[in-house]
Amino acid sequence: MSMRFKLAFIGFGVVGQGLTEILLEKKDMLAEKYDFHYVVVAVSDIMKGSVYDENGLNMGEILSLVKADKKLDEYPSGMKDMDSLATIKDTNADTIIEVTFTDVKTGEPALTHIKAALNAGKNVVSTNKGPVVKQVMDLLKLAEKNNVFYGFEGVVLAGTPVLNLAEYTLAGNKITGFKGILNGTTNYILTRMEEGMSYDDALKKAQELGYAEADPTGDVEGLDALGKVVILSNVVLGKNIGWKDVERKGIAGITIEDVEQAKAEGMRWKLIGSAEIQKDGSLKAKVWPQKLPLSDPLAGVNEAINALTFDTDELGPVTVVGPGAGRRETGFSLLIDLLNMNRKLSE
Repeated sequence: MSMRFKLAFIGFGVVGQGLTEILLEKKDMLAEKYDFHYVVVAVSDIMKGSVYDENGLNMGEILSLVKADKKLDEYPSGMKDMDSLATIKDTNADTIIEVTFTDVKTGEPALTHIKAALNAGKNVVSTNKGPVVKQVMDLLKLAEKNNVFYGFEGVVLAGTPVLNLAEYTLAGNKITGFKGILNGTTNYILTRMEEGMSYDDALKKAQELGYAEADPTGDVEGLDALGKVVILSNVVLGKNIGWKDVERKGIAGITIEDVEQAKAEGMRWKLIGSAEIQKDGSLKAKVWPQKLPLSDPLAGVNEAINALTFDTDELGPVTVVGPGAGRRETGFSLLIDLLNMNRKLSE
């Protein structure tokens, strides 16, 4: 029996637009191959305004408005002026796509949005790290209690699947730890330094290309990677750790001399986020610059690419490599979740 999902976007920045482009372009393929049918009934964005039509919106038209820097109020029909919580609670949407800007420390406003949706018996797919770092187990329990789906594949490596890889494809393995390049900006900087660029110049280049923010602290001090280590430790390794449980050191202290020295030793510097279950059951988690031998699969991952190695009991180390950012790439992570949701709910 096919279902037709009624989707609502909370937040409509580059990630929401990326997913919309994919949904429009692949509509027929998604229906034929995956029996996935949808209509978007609402879009609510704090900057762009909001619009709701219970029968569905013309998303091609919505994209054109947004790309022309126009407000959603200019959409010719539908209800305007609903804020995010009204859009979640008072529309006929059954699935909320939560892609607002989030404060990773507090998880807000995404945490409030996601709780409101789950409590209202609506499915949620989200790329927001904050709520997952703060309260992932509580949110998953809340989803289960309300018989709805909560998916967040995009919070670790954007569209490169790691949470689903661990849950489905590696099922039956005992995963005892992981290590990975979880931040593309720092990896890009280290790649440029190996070619002889200074740390400062490499950082400036990363900012010009949009990899690093104007304030790059979150990337270069290892905070972004730390959030992902917390998520993977809790979701994949089944632990319950927070920010404070992860040792952290960024790459700002790495000099050209360090990079040259590593090269001479046949090694390469990477910022590695890792966690390992110890013999006594405790967890050792950290984000730290490490010199890796070139034979390590992670050593060969350069530029703004991400990679993650899971340690498994049956296969040994299994590594996945792919983009960890980008509008279409992160938009695609939401599609992974939507198709999973479709599979689970139509069983």
